[in-house]
Amino acid sequence: MATVTGGDRLRDLHAFDNTKAGVKGLVYAGVTAIPYFFHHKPDPIPVGVPSEDAAAAIPLIDLAKEDVDRGRVVAEVRAAAETVGFFQVVNDGVAGELMDAMLAVVRRFHEEPLEAKEPYYTRDLGSKVRFSSNYDLFRSPAVNWRDTLFMEMAPEGPLPEEIPPPCRGVAEEYATAAAARGAAV
Repeated sequence: MATVTGGDRLRDLHAFDNTKAGVKGLVYAGVTAIPYFFHHKPDPIPVGVPSEDAAAAIPLIDLAKEDVDRGRVVAEVRAAAETVGFFQVVNDGVAGELMDAMLAVVRRFHEEPLEAKEPYYTRDLGSKVRFSSNYDLFRSPAVNWRDTLFMEMAPEGPLPEEIPPPCRGVAEEYATAAAARGAAV
């Protein structure tokens, strides 16, 4: 990894991004201290003092309800996104075994050596398959400790050979199952 000096944040972010290794690459490079741009300001909520939001439930979007209709689902997603910022979808019609398989192949991709992941590293939002660290790397006040593999599978997915080898087959099967349920909603 290029030297991170702390003197020029933009230069240091570019040096990190240019490695195309993501946060896992910091481990590969033997970094023993977390670079400053990953440091977040302390949480404004005092430790040990529960906040009013601490007991708030995660909004649940249940696609198995008897009255599943697109308008209701869209309204629930919109309300959750506007008020809480996230939500959980359950009963989406994707078999648990297939979901487990998808998580396993993505984990396997992230465990690959740098040489295997590097061809997929891009910030080009037009690419149907992209591996990157922090989509908002150059805009966020503090970088998140996160690497992401994004595969745009709908409405038209990438060619099979464009999908990382550990994910081939399972990603297409998962996308088909998810699309089948989406078409029903």
